[in-house]
Amino acid sequence: MSRRNRHDPRQLDGLLVLNKPTGPTSAACLNRIKHGLGQFKIGHAGTLDPLAQGVLLVLLGQGTKIASYLTGGEKIYSGEFTLGLTSDTYDSEGKILARSEVTASPEEVARAVEAWKDLTEQEVPAYSAAKHKGKPLYSLARAGEDVPVKSKAVTVFHAEPLEIALPTARFRVRCSAGTYVRSLVHSLGMRLGCGAIMTQLTREASLPFGLEQAHDLEAVLGEPERFAQRVIPLAEALPHWSRLRLSDTLAAQVKNGAWLPVAETEAEGRATPGDHAIFLEPGGSPLALVEAQTKDGNLCWVILRGLWSEEAPRRDKSPGSAS
Repeated sequence: MSRRNRHDPRQLDGLLVLNKPTGPTSAACLNRIKHGLGQFKIGHAGTLDPLAQGVLLVLLGQGTKIASYLTGGEKIYSGEFTLGLTSDTYDSEGKILARSEVTASPEEVARAVEAWKDLTEQEVPAYSAAKHKGKPLYSLARAGEDVPVKSKAVTVFHAEPLEIALPTARFRVRCSAGTYVRSLVHSLGMRLGCGAIMTQLTREASLPFGLEQAHDLEAVLGEPERFAQRVIPLAEALPHWSRLRLSDTLAAQVKNGAWLPVAETEAEGRATPGDHAIFLEPGGSPLALVEAQTKDGNLCWVILRGLWSEEAPRRDKSPGSAS
């Protein structure tokens, strides 16, 4: 694993699958890793609310360049909500706004959870990081300003009740990236006429990674000598993408911004338009993220993101051209 940070030799490149604890913000967890382990180039692919725990994909060094290719993965959550309460944040961390009698039966609650699969959009919580005119909605809400009502498209692939012991219920849901689970809970409470707040949430997976691959924050910080072993190398950080090793000649062309005909790589006969891959240098170091696209009748690998130290090449290249 390469180390490129000129200011701290401990800087690694890759992906850490973190099991975020309940309580701190995602940013606070990253700050502890940043300062405690010398990872000053750090980011994540998909935040978790302070209340939530579970899979947080932490990107290190050159790994920060692949964030947008991990944030879009489906998410799997399990959690708990309490009926009869409404809060301004849609969860137990917020101010309780109303209390109501729960008249729904366990069967009605189960059907309401399953009905999440019928949703195609949801209201964005006022206390969220979504932005309006460059400002996070939560900053407007905390300042007492009017918060615009925003909605977003979502897809719920699977929703099931796990245990119902009114007024609480547990559930599991698999959904598209960016889905606010507390909004799902809030909308369920409105449909049942009694309100509901989320009281616990675990992200079990941020596909393609799950809790079985995650490391506890305190273990990561408490055993710095094992940190490098816990970091997934950058070349393996997108396991659902093909990895193609290039010759020195082809690697040099990629660094010059060339589109490579698929026929010149080991993916010949297997790649189709829209496929993604990671180019590797002859020694195995990650070189670029690429996508197969048809250009002038030829299927070519188009560079999405360069992974070497220089800026990524431009995308307006024809097959075999150079900058």
